[in-house]
Amino acid sequence: MASEAAAPETNPSEPQARHIVYCGVCTLPPEYCEFGGTAKKCKDWLENNHPDLHEKLYSEEAVAATLSTLSVDAQKRAAKDSQKKEAKAAAAEAKAAETKAQAQILIKRVERNKRKYVTAVSGLEAHGMDLKKVAKEWGKKFATGSSVTKTASGGEEVVVQGDNSDEIFDWVVDVAGVPEANVDCIEDKKKKGA
Repeated sequence: MASEAAAPETNPSEPQARHIVYCGVCTLPPEYCEFGGTAKKCKDWLENNHPDLHEKLYSEEAVAATLSTLSVDAQKRAAKDSQKKEAKAAAAEAKAAETKAQAQILIKRVERNKRKYVTAVSGLEAHGMDLKKVAKEWGKKFATGSSVTKTASGGEEVVVQGDNSDEIFDWVVDVAGVPEANVDCIEDKKKKGA
């Protein structure tokens, strides 16, 4: 009896945990990537990161085996659907690239008091930047207060204390990679109260 208690009990019939690979693009398992809107990007990601799984899912034999179980009409519908999805994804990608190319970043130097300024930057989110992270980075870089605030039009902007418009312009062009043509510097004067 003492020897039984000393040995740990192992039960081979217990199910073991499975290792499941999740797509780095759409965060679904690769078997379900086709149902997301980014099937082509998912396929490329899978080919680069998990070539064995890519071969299993997208090889000629696997595709032929999957299509052979469908009827002729279903095969035609599947082909049409896949073409529509690819065209839709390509159009969405092109539209996103066009919007990003046209998006303007406005850097405004606003006068608070006689010699005190704040710099307000809007339009960063269109270029894929996280406003809170950018505000924190600028606060550290310029050693000033920096925050994300809501504008009157409903958008958000990063407000940095001090006149840092030239440094912010350089950072947006160099670090963020935004073309100079998409960045405007504006000087605002606060209206004097009556």
